[in-house]
Amino acid sequence: MGTDLHELLRTLRVWDTELPGFDPGAAPAEPLELFTRWLAEAAAAGQTEPHTMSLATVDEAGLPDVRTVMLHGADADGWSFATHAGSRKGRQLAARPQAALGFYWPAQGRQVRLRGPVTAAPPQEAQADLHARSTGALAAALVGRQSERLGSAGELADASEAAWERARREPDAPAPSWTLYRLRPDEVEFFQGDARRRHVRLAYRRAEQGWTTGLLWP
Repeated sequence: MGTDLHELLRTLRVWDTELPGFDPGAAPAEPLELFTRWLAEAAAAGQTEPHTMSLATVDEAGLPDVRTVMLHGADADGWSFATHAGSRKGRQLAARPQAALGFYWPAQGRQVRLRGPVTAAPPQEAQADLHARSTGALAAALVGRQSERLGSAGELADASEAAWERARREPDAPAPSWTLYRLRPDEVEFFQGDARRRHVRLAYRRAEQGWTTGLLWP
């Protein structure tokens, strides 16, 4: 008989490591500076793929959806990620251009949560972003048809092989449906876990001029 799920869950531990402290009183006035610092510290602590994040959207009926994507950048214009415009998330963002992002770095017991409106960058920016990435990233974009029904694994293998060949032959090959999106957050929350469950939650909210900050109960 397989392992009982509830027994397995009871054996698992959270943050089985020494966690860093966090003084919210010393936090910078804008969230981007703190996010950049925490991302760098997560990478230095050995966190695997610290630049991946959960992207939550809703469809036309208001039903939620979530998946893991890669952060392509963050600046004054927002946090950016990319996908095909015709993918499920692309269609959902076209219908309801609002989203939430979630980063989780268990190596340091930290989370960062953002939500706000999403806009698509100009096509030339999306193509420049794509062509600055690896051959594999371009090949995957050239395959296209993201979220469409797949007939067989062989069909994917054939399309992928052709895309890899083209990506090697034409490193500037266009992928017209590839779209760079930017989420401009209205809210950003930084969560620092604590072994005694006295977690620190610092929330930034966008104001007319700059940001306001406040603490939240854990």
